[in-house]
Amino acid sequence: MKRLASACAAAVVGAASLVSAQFRLISVQDEIALGREAQQAVRKEVPVVNDRQVAQYVSGLGRRLAVRAGGPKYPYTFTVANQREINAFALPGGPVWVHRGAIAAAANEAQLVSVLAHEVAHIAQRHAADQISKQLVANGLIGILGAVLGNDRSAQTAQLGARILAGGYMLKFSRDDEREADSVGATIMRRAGWDAREMVAFMEGLRREQGRNPSAVETFLSSHPAPGERAQRLRGTVQRGGNRDSAAFRGVKARLAKMPAAPGMKR
Repeated sequence: MKRLASACAAAVVGAASLVSAQFRLISVQDEIALGREAQQAVRKEVPVVNDRQVAQYVSGLGRRLAVRAGGPKYPYTFTVANQREINAFALPGGPVWVHRGAIAAAANEAQLVSVLAHEVAHIAQRHAADQISKQLVANGLIGILGAVLGNDRSAQTAQLGARILAGGYMLKFSRDDEREADSVGATIMRRAGWDAREMVAFMEGLRREQGRNPSAVETFLSSHPAPGERAQRLRGTVQRGGNRDSAAFRGVKARLAKMPAAPGMKR
């Protein structure tokens, strides 16, 4: 019995060290499967802006970013949530959501792109796989053994999906993940032809909004570090140059402004 306990303890320590070395306990295909499952669940909870012109525009921005993101070839999708809060989030394996409130808060196209690029970077850097792997280690040995020893893959995927959805659809990334998503996102923006300085400008706008109307950024702050801190860290690293705005962005923003007001998130 003591030998078994020692073996189990050693396995936990070993798995934890593997995760710390960026060893992921789930594959890219598992991530994609989890993302599809999570996407179905989110669509049941979150209202979508059902406007073809808006959807095509945002998807077009997202595709330009995705092809320059590097990493695995995920089936990226981009969806606009009909919610007034300033927010965006990424699901495992490709789905990206941006709130209508974030589009309204963006002063130009590059600022909206900075929000999308940050979420694309989370996916490209496999931050969801890292967080799920850490949760498996933290929550016990059964899930670890199933993943490491190669038990039924579909059962493992279902188990992981249940863990994610039980905690809500917005994954809580680490501060290091968020910093990397900012840095990588700014690089992706620049590669795709947009002015990455507008990522800093958008964060500074969020900081001002936080002072005027804290409830507008409450959801964003619950899943992201303080915008002032992020802006300060990025300010000296982003390079000059690239597009800032477009007639298409202004047209979409005006189109959204004419629609009925977006509801708030369910508490």
